[in-house]
Amino acid sequence: MTKIAASTCAENGPPPDAAAAFYAGKVMHHRMKPKEHRFTYDVFNLLIDIDRLVEAERMSPFFSVNGFNLLSFNPADHGPRDGSDLRYYVNARFQEKGVVKPDRVLLLCYPRVLGYVFNPLSVYYGYDAQGTLTGVIYEVRNTFGDLHSYVHKVEPGHVSEAGIRQDQRKVFYVSPFIDMEQHYHFRLLPPGKSTRVRILETDPQGPLLSATFTGNLQDFATPNILRLCLRMPLLTFKVIAAIHWEAFKIWRKRIRFHPRSNYGPNGTIEEPNSCQTFSTGHGASSS
Repeated sequence: MTKIAASTCAENGPPPDAAAAFYAGKVMHHRMKPKEHRFTYDVFNLLIDIDRLVEAERMSPFFSVNGFNLLSFNPADHGPRDGSDLRYYVNARFQEKGVVKPDRVLLLCYPRVLGYVFNPLSVYYGYDAQGTLTGVIYEVRNTFGDLHSYVHKVEPGHVSEAGIRQDQRKVFYVSPFIDMEQHYHFRLLPPGKSTRVRILETDPQGPLLSATFTGNLQDFATPNILRLCLRMPLLTFKVIAAIHWEAFKIWRKRIRFHPRSNYGPNGTIEEPNSCQTFSTGHGASSS
């Protein structure tokens, strides 16, 4: 029986206490213009406490940290991507925005599957000692090997019963089919019984693209690992293949192409204090 996702913070409750958990659900992209394009895929995300990696690794023989397994997590896939402790990176980034050092940091991302991963978006949630969400880092990646972080302090005006609402001007190149004159509207239902991450991308004329992940909590346990991997095999390859397949379909609709070479060496048009970009390679982007 399919669980009904929570729709309010009161229904959703606090984040899970465990060192790691799963959120299984769907990713939906809906492009509104100049030609409509929509797709939905089943996926699952890992939610991991970045201070309790050793504890998380002990939760299943099919999960490893910094090692090969059916599922695994490697800090070198995130932040500065040098394998250093993500906690130092997160603390420094939050400090830049005036966020007090969090008591707990949870990272929502795709796990490595058989050693491979691609994360279009990873989200860090910083909580104080009372369990209040105080800061969020949106870590965006493109298929050219660039990674960029948008860092936000959670202000009182960002919080409602529906979750967190934050905004950010786009400064990082993601898709060759969308120009840089865009604004992001982030809408979060922080992890609890369910989680939701929605990004509405708008241009000066209005909404252009809506991208949403909605998932329900599942225990981080061996039966769930095996079941999820059987139901959604080769998750990483599915994500990468879907990106390029959907990009091909958009290209066939003759949507204008915006080459990455038009922007900076890291795919940015500027690097304000709230952002930081890293680049390691090249590739092709999606939608």
